[in-house]
Amino acid sequence: MLAQGIPPDSLRAALREVFARPEYRWNERPDPWAWIVAVWDRLLDWLDGLQRGHPAGFKVLLALLTLVLVGLLAHMGYVVWRITRPTARTPAWGEGAGGIGAPELADGRAHRLRAEELARAGRYAEAMAHRFVALVLDLERRRALAFHPSKTPAEYVGEARLDAAGRASLAELVARLYRHVFGGIPCDEGGYREFGAAADELGSHVAPA
Repeated sequence: MLAQGIPPDSLRAALREVFARPEYRWNERPDPWAWIVAVWDRLLDWLDGLQRGHPAGFKVLLALLTLVLVGLLAHMGYVVWRITRPTARTPAWGEGAGGIGAPELADGRAHRLRAEELARAGRYAEAMAHRFVALVLDLERRRALAFHPSKTPAEYVGEARLDAAGRASLAELVARLYRHVFGGIPCDEGGYREFGAAADELGSHVAPA
């Protein structure tokens, strides 16, 4: 009797209000990954059919894919090695030009002279490398750091006993060194002279002991 007394319009309005709530919305949301899953499933079905219908062809395909994967991994390893090689050790800057650490290049003065020889020959990147080693040896003489052939140039930035301005200047010199010596970006005479002037200025920033 109570149900019969409810107007139909009121009942329909109540039902519309209830089923309009978010929890009653049953529309499926599009899955952005659905097509990838579908393609993957079709690929697996195709491989399964190939294995069942053509076992020899499946083995050949598997061998080719394995070779491709090995080649990709080898290429990736080579690229990583080439990228990290400059920072893995201190390079033999000036190889073929006397060599760093050779008896005739045992101090900063010798490296500066060698740098000038290379600069006159137009080999500014190599000259910059020798000029940097001369700077490091001069800073070692002043007990601002300790030179070692296995150290990377960047290591000296964190180690050098310099004031804040000197440390920033050394970091900039290392960045230039990596850019021209390791990165292969050409360096002209102006760039080399500017590098040398900044290196000469760095001595005034050695922090007191």
